[in-house]
Amino acid sequence: MEQMLGPSLGVFIIFLGISSPVIVVCVVYYLKKRLEHRQIMAAIEKGTPLSELRPPKQNGALWIRSLTFGITLLIIGLGWGFVGPGGTGNILLTIVLVGIGLAWLIRGLLYRKYQPQSQPSAKNNATENKISAGGAATSEVQ
Repeated sequence: MEQMLGPSLGVFIIFLGISSPVIVVCVVYYLKKRLEHRQIMAAIEKGTPLSELRPPKQNGALWIRSLTFGITLLIIGLGWGFVGPGGTGNILLTIVLVGIGLAWLIRGLLYRKYQPQSQPSAKNNATENKISAGGAATSEVQ
C-alpha cells in the first residue's frame, strides 16, 4: 500500500502545480467580469449612458509598445546567448528570442512610418502663426 502512495502523491502534486495557476487566472477573470457587470447595472439604474462608463480605446502610439517589446526581447535574447548555459537548447532559444525581437522591432518601425500624422499642437500653431504674421524670422545669435 505504501508503494502505491508514493507515485500517486507525486502525480497529484504535479497536477496541482500545473492546475493551480489556471484556477487562479479563472477565478480572477470571473471576479473581474462580475465587477464589470455590477458597474454596468449600477450605471443603468442611475441612468448613466454606458459610453461614459467605459473610456474609448486609445488607438495612437502602437509603435511605441512594439518597439519597446522588440528591443526588450533583443536584449534578453542576446543576454541569454552570452551568459546562458551552453548547449543546443541555448542556441535555439537565443535564435528564437532574437528573431521575435527583430520582428517586433520591424513591426514598430513600420507602424511609426505609416501611422497617420496627427494635427500639430496648439503651441506649434501659435509659433507658426507668430512667425508668419511678423515676417521672416531671423536669428541674432551667431
